[in-house]
Amino acid sequence: MRLKKVHDGHRLPDKLMLTMMNLIVGHAPGVVRTLRYRKEFFGHPFSELTEQVMRGPSEWSVGEREMFAAFVSRLNQCVF
Repeated sequence: MRLKKVHDGHRLPDKLMLTMMNLIVGHAPGVVRTLRYRKEFFGHPFSELTEQVMRGPSEWSVGEREMFAAFVSRLNQCVF
């Protein structure tokens, strides 16, 4: 369930970016909308955490981690 505010409550620069994404890609994934909404509260910290998990030290290569993330997204029927 996505909150209406997270779906359409963005500031003008983000609205423009999401509109362009809709025009080019055909949709703006929910994760992008969530990360762009109140990015100082959630988006930036979560993006930094994701960067550490996906690019930090690990026994798995970056490619293996990306493949694992894509596989899980597919299982969750996530278009992102």
